[in-house]
Amino acid sequence: MSIKEHLQEIFKKLPLKKQHLYIIAGILALLLLYHIVSNILAKPDIVKEVPYVRTVTVGKETVDETSSYPGEVRGRYESNLAFQAAGKIISRSVNLGDTVTAGEVLMRIDPQDIEQSVEASQAAVASAEANYKLAKDNASRYTTLYNSGGVSKAMMEQYNTQMEAAASTLRQARAQLIANSNQLSYTQLVADHDGVVANVSGEVGQVVAAGTPVVTVVQSGEQEVQIYIPENHLDKIHPNQTATINFWALTNVTADGYVREIAPMADSVTRTYKVRVAVPHMPAPVKLGMTAKVHLQSGTESGIMLPAAAIYQTASEPQVWLVNGTKVHTQKVTIGGYEGNNVKITSGLDQGDIVVVGGVNKLSEEQTVRLEAGAGQ
Repeated sequence: MSIKEHLQEIFKKLPLKKQHLYIIAGILALLLLYHIVSNILAKPDIVKEVPYVRTVTVGKETVDETSSYPGEVRGRYESNLAFQAAGKIISRSVNLGDTVTAGEVLMRIDPQDIEQSVEASQAAVASAEANYKLAKDNASRYTTLYNSGGVSKAMMEQYNTQMEAAASTLRQARAQLIANSNQLSYTQLVADHDGVVANVSGEVGQVVAAGTPVVTVVQSGEQEVQIYIPENHLDKIHPNQTATINFWALTNVTADGYVREIAPMADSVTRTYKVRVAVPHMPAPVKLGMTAKVHLQSGTESGIMLPAAAIYQTASEPQVWLVNGTKVHTQKVTIGGYEGNNVKITSGLDQGDIVVVGGVNKLSEEQTVRLEAGAGQ
């Protein structure tokens, strides 16, 4: 019989007044409230769940010390051609991508002013030649008179000095004529080697100063790949180091090369060092300006590669979680570097160790864990 039924039987047998009923109802309400509060405050039974962890088994392997750098296909020799005289461009004979030969005229500037200078120089030479002939004849005449005693030595020397001055003036006029004639030849921009036009920055009607590059010609011959490396990779790069190159636009096309040149000074903006990788036998489909990726191998060494997510960092000490039976514990490790999303471990782990590679921040020392199916392989 329940408490309720038992109380009902008692109530039936006892002559109860109205006040008694209120008291009993209050007692029942208190009992009910106590029951509810007890259920709320009672600690639930906690079932401790053993977590699953994802792991890998350590295996010693040889780690290739290979670094990859993006680059661009360039000619080994690139000439930035410019006029040696100032003037207005009046003609352009080449376009971007044209093949040119040595001696071919690429552009011309207006030669009118320089032609006038040449003509003035020619007139100056003619005048100097006439003055020199007159001075020479006078010197010869007065030398004869001096020898016969007709004039003084001072007069003879005066005419000889005039002849020497005229000779100097003639040499000066001739030199000026040569210089102005050279300036006239500078009104034509000529290719100095066979090659391909890689850039044209001068247009007809443009007034250019002497020495301003207007055409870039990549010389025919050996091509290279130009890359830039950060300063912390300088110790991995050295001249004549072998390289493997592939090309973004060409599937399954690779080339072999070597490091030919390393810039001695970093770029002032990017703080990277320019490196030229020579490619003696560039594949035929490769064109100037194509995007390439250069792979440089600086050696091999014994090491262990783990996902970077396996590292559990406390203060300045990198650690990993090792699974020993069904429990985990931390193990200090030494990091030798990063390769993409992987980290190279140089010490602290042995072959066969089972390392947790997921959820490392949720574990605690000596915590019991379960391995995922197939984990540890």
